[in-house]
Amino acid sequence: MNLAWKEIKKNKVRFLILGSIIFLVSFLTFIISGLANGLSQDNAALIKDLPKGQIYMAEDAEGAFNLSRIDSDLQQEVMGKEKEAVAFSIQMGFLNDQDDKQQSVAFVTSTESRLFQNVHQGEVLLDSSLQDKGIKVGDTLKNNQYNGEFIVKGFVEQKKYSHAPVAYISEEAYHEMYRVKDKQLIYVPNSEPKEFKGLQAYNNKEFLNTIPSYSAEQLSLNMIIWFLVVISGMLFAIFFYMMNVQKIGLYGILKAIGLKTSKLFKMIWTQMAIITMISLVISISLSQLFHVVAPKGMPFTLAIGTTTQLSIVFLIIGFIGATLSGLQIKKIEPLQAIQQGEG
Repeated sequence: MNLAWKEIKKNKVRFLILGSIIFLVSFLTFIISGLANGLSQDNAALIKDLPKGQIYMAEDAEGAFNLSRIDSDLQQEVMGKEKEAVAFSIQMGFLNDQDDKQQSVAFVTSTESRLFQNVHQGEVLLDSSLQDKGIKVGDTLKNNQYNGEFIVKGFVEQKKYSHAPVAYISEEAYHEMYRVKDKQLIYVPNSEPKEFKGLQAYNNKEFLNTIPSYSAEQLSLNMIIWFLVVISGMLFAIFFYMMNVQKIGLYGILKAIGLKTSKLFKMIWTQMAIITMISLVISISLSQLFHVVAPKGMPFTLAIGTTTQLSIVFLIIGFIGATLSGLQIKKIEPLQAIQQGEG
């Protein structure tokens, strides 16, 4: 530890450059991770907020929930066997506000359940993001497919689907608007997949991957995140390799006076840990500050758990990179290294 710290103080500029690069890479990784999580919530909070369970879709829909129609007899069979099951449907649409402006929403209706909001005929519960559009409790909203009017009864927090705010409506209103009584999906909480003829079971994660926009977004952003993590490991390997090349003579002297190779490895690991941890503390602090100052409409969510996991990954990658760069130390012969250093 003492030897590692002396080396850092002696070569402040070199280690400052490495620390700055690691800070920038980790900060960018945290920001992109926060955007990925935020977009994930903005795209599918309605499903992500459900407890673990099974979502059943019509088998002939082949994974496209908007093509799924579950026959009412089959729905009753499943709900008869699974007491906590709930049948629900989701359709994209719009509502006209009091200024006759169209607001895109995801209409959701369900059978009676504590997992979904149930409203009476002519009422609507909206995601709170629509408050920013000037909609208030008591406002009257319209839809061209619905003969009546919707009265806003309240707002719910963080209920989005396909980047649209959710609008909970009654089953009667949904039937009138979309001319269909069959539900699209059945959800059974805290359940293992079971066989029902004509239905395909998906767990929560599997169902999210059937949403085309969700899987495409998350795959792209996660690839960027891991690419940045790999870059950080390569930076460690290259930096310490160059440092080691310049210090071959010094290592030869240290080996000649009896310093073990393991001690030299510990010095490199300690330097890596100090630089990485300082860089991570700064980048975590600034990414959390970004969470506070980010524009209100930006979908950004950076949980402590995600930050911790990424920090551990950075430390592991840094350890691997520093170790690979230090393998040349094992091959150093003291006399040869001293002569090379003198030359």
